[in-house]
Amino acid sequence: MRRIEAVLRKHWGYATLRPLQREAMESVLSGRDSLVVLPTGGGKSLCFQAPALVLPGLAVVVSPLLSLMKDQVDALRECGVAAARLDSSQTPDEQDDVIDAVTRRDLKILYVSPERLMMNGFARFLRQQAVSLVAVDEAHCVSMWGHDFRPEYRQLGLLRDAFPGVALHAYTATATQQVRDDIVAQLKLAQPRVLVGSFDRSNLIYSVERRTDVVEQVREVLDRHQGESAIVYCIRRADVDSLADKLVAAGYKAAAYHAGLPDEARKRAQDAFIREEVEVIVATVAFGMGIDKSNVRAVIHAGMPKSLEHYQQESGRAGRDGLDAECVLLFGSGDVSVWRYIIEQSESEEGKAIAHQKLADVAAYASGVVCRHRAILKYFGQELAGESCNACDVCFGDLELVDDALVLAQKIVSCVYRLEERYGGDYTASVLTGSRDERVLGNGHERLSTYGLLEDYSKKLVRDWIEQLAGQGVLGKDGEYAVLKITEKGRRVLRGKETPRLLKPAAPRDKADARGVAADSWDGVDRGLFDTLRVLRRRIADEKKVPTYIVFHDAALRDMARRRPSSPEGFREVTGVGEAKARQYADVFVAAIVEACETRGLERDVDPTLKPAPKPQTARGRKAQKPTVDLARQMAYGRFDRGESVAQVADAVGKPVDRVLEYLLAYLREKKLATPEPWVEASLFERIREIVARVGMARPISILRELDGAATFDEIQIAIACIQSGE
Repeated sequence: MRRIEAVLRKHWGYATLRPLQREAMESVLSGRDSLVVLPTGGGKSLCFQAPALVLPGLAVVVSPLLSLMKDQVDALRECGVAAARLDSSQTPDEQDDVIDAVTRRDLKILYVSPERLMMNGFARFLRQQAVSLVAVDEAHCVSMWGHDFRPEYRQLGLLRDAFPGVALHAYTATATQQVRDDIVAQLKLAQPRVLVGSFDRSNLIYSVERRTDVVEQVREVLDRHQGESAIVYCIRRADVDSLADKLVAAGYKAAAYHAGLPDEARKRAQDAFIREEVEVIVATVAFGMGIDKSNVRAVIHAGMPKSLEHYQQESGRAGRDGLDAECVLLFGSGDVSVWRYIIEQSESEEGKAIAHQKLADVAAYASGVVCRHRAILKYFGQELAGESCNACDVCFGDLELVDDALVLAQKIVSCVYRLEERYGGDYTASVLTGSRDERVLGNGHERLSTYGLLEDYSKKLVRDWIEQLAGQGVLGKDGEYAVLKITEKGRRVLRGKETPRLLKPAAPRDKADARGVAADSWDGVDRGLFDTLRVLRRRIADEKKVPTYIVFHDAALRDMARRRPSSPEGFREVTGVGEAKARQYADVFVAAIVEACETRGLERDVDPTLKPAPKPQTARGRKAQKPTVDLARQMAYGRFDRGESVAQVADAVGKPVDRVLEYLLAYLREKKLATPEPWVEASLFERIREIVARVGMARPISILRELDGAATFDEIQIAIACIQSGE
């Protein structure tokens, strides 16, 4: 393990390990089979990559997707690791080069597809190359109980015979106990060490909303993450195309991705998203498993996912760098019916029962009122520590329960009974709210005793309550038209033996305050410098034709903009900077940092251990703190009145520059100042105003690009605040 620690520092720039990584690496080093389940972003790839560099011989990694293999290999090479892949997308010459490298023993890690590994004679060839370990990535694909079951993965059970005496290791981010047992059985793991990390991703902020206006709801979330990467998932291809078109028309840099598009169109969209030429990808579930993008700040489901495994996996693509990210599920009344139809058309007879049960579980989650983190953990057989996660809509208090839920539920179930269980939710809500609709009157249902029982409530709210009761199993749905049926649980509700939970609309509140990106993860970070470094990172990535996160993750850029190193030695102290990256990038990044610090009067070579603010916290830790009176803001306002700069005020009040910038933006809006001097020069303000007139102010990052280095992100924010004040 001492050698492992040296390898981690040298190649990845890491000084510490995450939970269970040490135990997983020890299993590899000792040659004992293992099954490792770590959440997305938990560092499971490192569990076999780092030991592979210490052990003699070649590590063989089985991976299901070509794009995933390419990203992993590119990232390893960028860190100075001798790695390669062998797949069908390569030319014969490229494949021959890889085979030659394996034969010469020049490689430490080789990525292959399951089909390639099981190809006649290939496993025999690898046995001659002193294989040190075999790792099966995305191992849940082995199990038919897994959410991404792939029949070709079943043949991996032959690995035990193909590589006698070589330890097998399975890795996945999502697996219930049933799936874990199936993986062990299918891969024939011999007394494996099973390591299961917490499925809780405390940096993810979960919320569920009733879908009303999908475009506006999606835009609301995207606008909280301007200039940042986001994924929007839809159930159907037509929904993907429609939503992507509307977002593009509204000025967002968005692209569509689904299996119905030509291969080249999908590749263009994926590459543009990875290179950050496109900020929003709108996709079906066909998009994602091969994406290793760490800085996705929002994942929005415009429709309910197929299962909680899918949701945990898809939402888990947000915040893989450990920084806060937002996961929003927009839930509509027709989602369950759509998935039922898809299941009936696409699943085998054996798989239908499994799929329908998983669908019921995710519907209960969407309509439930239990802490979102707690509900997901419970599904995977784990418990949440503490009473509140402080990182979901339930714990934020966005949701309020009605006081008389039992009486309301009894009225709704009674109406279903009076309607002889022959109608769907929309019609039932019309009857309950006393609708004078021609169909209701024509059926004579205005004479029912339940007609108008809930006339004091809107039809939309009653319709939502019906869906909540269905999600909790009080009502069932039958057939193509989702006709409401009373379940056994519903009969207990009628008798007053069981009380369901119903939500009332939450009072209006500032969602940006509850669900915005964590301010604490920005403490000590100069945002203008961060944006400068992002532009530099993108230029380097474009030149090398690799994704931006392979150059550096956002977390590394934030640490650079916090520490502001002025020498290669200081640059090596940045989180995520190993020897290979220091050799490649120290000079160019340090030069950019020094120039920015000189231009803006920023302190260089900051030691974050001496600062009280920069310790990153998750949304959970942040929300657990009680608010206090902000005396620093009051002091800052007085100094703004005297025209002091942000840096001067930050020094005076003892707050980070980014926090004082927030004070200034609030000051400008409250004072309704239409000109930003002395904080932004008049000539620059006019240039920004001209660009805003053309592209709008909803996307500051677009304005930054248009100015091409003539302004900082901070100056643009200040200018926008004044433009808004003058409107």
